[in-house]
Amino acid sequence: MTDKSPTRVSINLGSRAYDILIAHKLIEQAGTRLAQMFPNARFGIITDSEVEKAQLPRLVTALEGAGLEYTLISVPHGEAAKCYDRLSEIVDAILEARLERGDIILALGGGVIGDLAGFAAAIARRGMAFVQIPTSLLAQVDSSVGGKTGINSKFGKNLVGAFHQPKLVLADLDVFETLPQRQFASGYAEIVKYGLIDDEDFFFWLEKNLAEILSGGPARAEAIARSCQAKARFVIADEYEQGRRALLNLGHTFGHALEAATGYSDRLLHGEGVAIGMMLAHRFSARMGLAPGQDITRIEHHLQNAGLPTTLSDIPGELASTDKLMHHITQDKKVTRGRLNFILTRGIGKAFIANDVEPDEIGKFLEEMRTK
Repeated sequence: MTDKSPTRVSINLGSRAYDILIAHKLIEQAGTRLAQMFPNARFGIITDSEVEKAQLPRLVTALEGAGLEYTLISVPHGEAAKCYDRLSEIVDAILEARLERGDIILALGGGVIGDLAGFAAAIARRGMAFVQIPTSLLAQVDSSVGGKTGINSKFGKNLVGAFHQPKLVLADLDVFETLPQRQFASGYAEIVKYGLIDDEDFFFWLEKNLAEILSGGPARAEAIARSCQAKARFVIADEYEQGRRALLNLGHTFGHALEAATGYSDRLLHGEGVAIGMMLAHRFSARMGLAPGQDITRIEHHLQNAGLPTTLSDIPGELASTDKLMHHITQDKKVTRGRLNFILTRGIGKAFIANDVEPDEIGKFLEEMRTK
């Protein structure tokens, strides 16, 4: 153990409560922590081909040092792994390894692995416990927290899944040493999101501390902790996204449509889609007379300084037609009886749920944005 205790963020959900631990060297400590928390359990590590090279040796050393038994299940790296075929492979591998209902699945990876492994844990043997060990910034501040798990469908992103809370989240700050800068920036979009939803002071703090966050100074750990605390607030208040938790989808309806239209490829990472989506949400809000133009300029400047795209024209390659984008938008989970549920805003820190947005208005708006 290190001398400095981890920052702890608690997700207080009664019998489903768990902690997020944030610190350096947490993967090295994983064996000891897991042995104490899950005595006599065996472990199934689910990871991807890139994380397997970068982070798996640290976890294996920790598990073996604590005398823990494990099975390794690895899938190809990338968003395309969030599919029925890979899910089936993982569940079959869990069963083939004779992992029992009382054993533990370890999700070692970014958001894709967390979603995929969590969903596999939710359905294998009708439900197994799992632990999130997120290895990307996006996963540490967003997807590893809150219990959303799932895969993509040909009809859209994350349309098949389950709410399945982890038993523990180990957010190791050392994983960023091997994380490409583009991936780090992608995760940063989710941090900015928390400020834009309902915490104007946090957004201003991010503006002031961006350089230190990007370089790995103390502000980075604080930004992660504050983001996890923000996510915890929404999850505790609305675990199954029946109301206020939907605010966490700021920028995501647009972003998911853009991801689908680019084939869930490296053309557009998830956080990049969210960054463009948040700008589109703010610009559409301004078009509706809701948000002030100066806020839009300020947000765009901050995202660009973080290395994120902000317009449709920033996406490499030919952009899908507006009709294609609208097809993906209307397949989104945030549609009720054909009416669009969008997260709009009245300015920085003033997001709200709009339950009855006209699809035609969104279509006209996207057509205009294609040339800007």
